[in-house]
Amino acid sequence: MEIKEKSSTVHIEVVKCRTCESKACVEACKKYARGILELKDGVPSVEHLSKDEVLRLGTECLACEFACTFQGNKAITIDVPVAGLPEYLAKRGLA
Repeated sequence: MEIKEKSSTVHIEVVKCRTCESKACVEACKKYARGILELKDGVPSVEHLSKDEVLRLGTECLACEFACTFQGNKAITIDVPVAGLPEYLAKRGLA
């Protein structure tokens, strides 16, 4: 599942979520952000919101990814593109 926010994309491997006992991502979203993640059929979801609401309410705080990594099943990654980063890394031989 992909959740598009203003300047990032949250990727969730739902298969891993099904066996997660902590559901730490949802709790972290409630505690550190605006609580846009809700459990639906045992997996995190934003289906209760429109795409516009996700864009408006998403805070890009990264809390769900950290919680999932350290307390869950490592099912969430967040892609935050940085303009010019690929060129910068290539110029320094790091790409």
